Amino acid sequence: MGDIAFKGSTAMLLLFVLVVLVIAVILFMRNKISSSSKSGLTEKYTGHKWASPLVARNKYPDVNPFNYSSTFFLFGLSVALAATLFAFSWTNFDEPVFIPDDALELDEEIEIEPPRTAEPPPPPPPPPPPVIEEVPEEEIEEEEEPVFEDMDVEEEDVVEVEPVIEEEAPPPPPPPPPPPPEEEEIFKVVEQMPRFPGCEDAGGSDKEKEDCAKQKMLQYIYKNLKYPAIARENGVEGMAVLQFVVEKDGSVQDINIVRDPGAGCGDAAQKVVANMNNLPSKWTPGKQRGRPVKVLYTLPVKFKLQ
Repeated sequence: MGDIAFKGSTAMLLLFVLVVLVIAVILFMRNKISSSSKSGLTEKYTGHKWASPLVARNKYPDVNPFNYSSTFFLFGLSVALAATLFAFSWTNFDEPVFIPDDALELDEEIEIEPPRTAEPPPPPPPPPPPVIEEVPEEEIEEEEEPVFEDMDVEEEDVVEVEPVIEEEAPPPPPPPPPPPPEEEEIFKVVEQMPRFPGCEDAGGSDKEKEDCAKQKMLQYIYKNLKYPAIARENGVEGMAVLQFVVEKDGSVQDINIVRDPGAGCGDAAQKVVANMNNLPSKWTPGKQRGRPVKVLYTLPVKFKLQ
């Protein structure tokens, strides 16, 4: 019973057949009882002695519908069981998603933008060399000969000590400004690459989870990707390449279109990737040495008319 499955149209058709069958049985029994009532029942039962006067008080036994109560009960039970079976077997089948061959293969000529990392500031330029000016000989004055004074102190000499005037200490210089916050490094290849949600509870190795996540991601992209009308009318095909950063919390940020075949294809692919943040579950972030890190992810999206 668990293998029975109907599409919506098939289930509706079976329910319609079931309703027609019920109406047909009702009309058949009505005609049967009606024809029996016209077959001279009064003459048939004239002078008949009943076991009880209540037996034929309202109806003759030939046209009494309660004689078929067990049949009607079994028929109604069968109809109810069939209707329940049809209701539980009504299944919505997912439409097949067209995924191009080698959907994740990149052309070799595509240049991938390197990840943005925090670069140290350039060193300051060296100071200019000192300029040596030549002094003309006329301005050179001859140094006077030093005059030596007698600094001997006799015992009776009075030495006057000048008072020391304490000068106020200058205010301390203001503290240096705090260093600018360092930007976290964005990796391109890590030990465990980010994975699209939907395969973490499937079990298996990391390689099996990664393959499952790629398949889930392709199904999501090509199921929700809307081929631009202008591209379809003009027969535009090609591959759009997008780059985005999978944050440490699994959200998708900084979506850039690296390659765009035109006619709105790049914008359509970018919209699908941006809607990944609206999914019930986020990406599993990439990990380097066991800790979550930011990872630059490159995703090709192929547009091909069927």
